[in-house]
Amino acid sequence: MKAALIGIALLLAGAGTLSAAPQNPKPGITAQVSPASQSVQQGQGAVYTVSLTSTGGFSGAVSLSVAGLPSGAAGTFSPASVTLASGTTATATLNVTTAPNTPAGTSSLTIKGTSGKVSGSVSAGLTVNYRVSTSFSVAATPDSVAVPPGATAVYTLQLTRNDFSSPISFSVPGGLPAGATASFSPNPATGNSTTLQVATTAASPKGSYSLHLVGTGKDSAGRSQNAYANVQLVLDATIKQFVLSGNVPGSLSPGSSAGLDLQINNPNNKMLSLTNISVAVAGVTRSEDAAARNLPCTAADFAVTQYSGPYPLAVPAGSSSSLSGLRIPPTAWPQVAMLDTAANQDGCKGAALQLTYSGSGQGN
Repeated sequence: MKAALIGIALLLAGAGTLSAAPQNPKPGITAQVSPASQSVQQGQGAVYTVSLTSTGGFSGAVSLSVAGLPSGAAGTFSPASVTLASGTTATATLNVTTAPNTPAGTSSLTIKGTSGKVSGSVSAGLTVNYRVSTSFSVAATPDSVAVPPGATAVYTLQLTRNDFSSPISFSVPGGLPAGATASFSPNPATGNSTTLQVATTAASPKGSYSLHLVGTGKDSAGRSQNAYANVQLVLDATIKQFVLSGNVPGSLSPGSSAGLDLQINNPNNKMLSLTNISVAVAGVTRSEDAAARNLPCTAADFAVTQYSGPYPLAVPAGSSSSLSGLRIPPTAWPQVAMLDTAANQDGCKGAALQLTYSGSGQGN
């Protein structure tokens, strides 16, 4: 008996291996969407075409749903459900509406078709942008500033008003690196410009950041109007440190201005190629008399016209050079002006301005 059993085992092995018979695929649904992503302004709508296909012999009614919509947005399908026969495809339209207060940003929508325990899904992108106002627009210069972590980047925002005289408030709702803070001066802006300062810390992560700037004001009918701009902030630890300084010569009176013959200190042993300089009014110290009489004077009483000369500025190694020393004409120097407003500006007589400076450059 022992020999016979061994012989049977060898015979089975020689006959080949056994394999399972192929199984029928499970019934299923595949989903596709077109376009894959859309971009709209707050209060606008987006339309997607959703295609559902039967697989594995599936047939039946399929209901449609969408998840991941941002706050204030809603999605409806037309039709709300489709019927699939084996191997067929049906389409539906997804209409997404947003509200005027839907947050700006990008959302990932999950579109799903369900029939009992069978389902199929696909993702679509929706980007909601702030509404663009026809009443005013914002342009930022420069569009990109590179500084080392711990430094402050300065941008100038120019406003173009179209019959719009209301104050405009500014914010940076997103994009700032960790540890960084943003401030505008003046804010709100009643004139045609404001200055953005982005102060970083030594611990702010290196990298490139896209900052979204938003200006908001109310028109004569009380309706909110918005405009926005984008600027780039680059934090690069290899950028060489240098020092900018300067003072307003004398005192300013309403409607007058003065040029700043900036001093550039390059402590490095290489030539500095300066590619950006900016100035901002950070604060005002009133005279003792104005403070005692409680007469107001703020940074909003002043405006800065930025440097308009050529770049790059070549600053010799280990030197301290002024704009005049670099043969830059006074007409291209940064200008600080005292605005001539309808309000009493006696509080600004004899006031001292605190100026902040920012720049970027590379050692050659």
